[in-house]
Amino acid sequence: MKTVAVVVQDGAEPFGLGSLVEVWGEPYHPDDDNPVFDFRVCTPRPGRVRGSSGFDLHVDLGLDAIDDADLVCFSPRREYDVFDPMVLDAARSAYERGAMVYTHCSGTFMLAEAGLLDGRECTTHWRYGAKLAARYPRVIVRPDVLYVQADNIVTGAGSAASIDASLHLMRQQFGSKVATTTARRIVVPPHRDGGQAQFVRTPMGQTEADTLAPLLAWASDRLDESLPVERMAREAHMSARTFARRFRDETGTTPLQWVTNQRLALAEEMLENSMLSVEQIAVRVGFGSAAALRHHFSAARGTTPLQYRKTFACVDAVG
Repeated sequence: MKTVAVVVQDGAEPFGLGSLVEVWGEPYHPDDDNPVFDFRVCTPRPGRVRGSSGFDLHVDLGLDAIDDADLVCFSPRREYDVFDPMVLDAARSAYERGAMVYTHCSGTFMLAEAGLLDGRECTTHWRYGAKLAARYPRVIVRPDVLYVQADNIVTGAGSAASIDASLHLMRQQFGSKVATTTARRIVVPPHRDGGQAQFVRTPMGQTEADTLAPLLAWASDRLDESLPVERMAREAHMSARTFARRFRDETGTTPLQWVTNQRLALAEEMLENSMLSVEQIAVRVGFGSAAALRHHFSAARGTTPLQYRKTFACVDAVG
């Protein structure tokens, strides 16, 4: 990999572009002994490129700059669901000639529109995952990971995950030592544990329900207690079977899964804002033991309670 081209368009997101420059556009430094690339920024119509944050770019190169690039990156833009046919064609051409094709965050919509993600796994910012899957049903969306590589196509999650995806490519092409040195230079971890799930906030008490809202409020106040379906059904004055069916119709999930999600959301709040131990939090949210909390937390959030606390805690916590 010697030549890296980044395509920017009107509405360019500055961090999306900047993160690519940080990894791929760095000049040689003897302390790092880093690889240096023929780094190009190009646009469909050279000249002024409107930015999204109060300042614009001036780009001299047109899309022919990607014709011989080994890595072609498409920087995200604010108008992510409006597509330029020239850019769609450029993405297809780059893929067909075997170049590595990369985008992240909302830029994944462009690759999906170009037809390059049909039958392939990809990711995007967790906020856009459902919309991407609905708009492109042939695309396999994984909204819980930081990046995905499918053949010679790499997609990254939200803004900062562009660095994770780029470091993955750097590691793949040049080895762990070069990727680690690059990460140290830009002061980020060489590899982040977990995925996007740990960054998706699940507010307490936000479930909408037509007739079960009082029951949900009642259960939310008793998460530290045993809440089997039978108990909640009695509180709602229904049979267990009718209650389970009504619950799924109104909330889109099962009573057990809803209770688990509420307990996880409460555990997140306590990990962020209290000094309670993981064992104490597990009891207070109804999981009963630290082992049970770790199991559910890791399965749902892709990280451990202690690691989550280290990342998001508002106070010094003991664990």
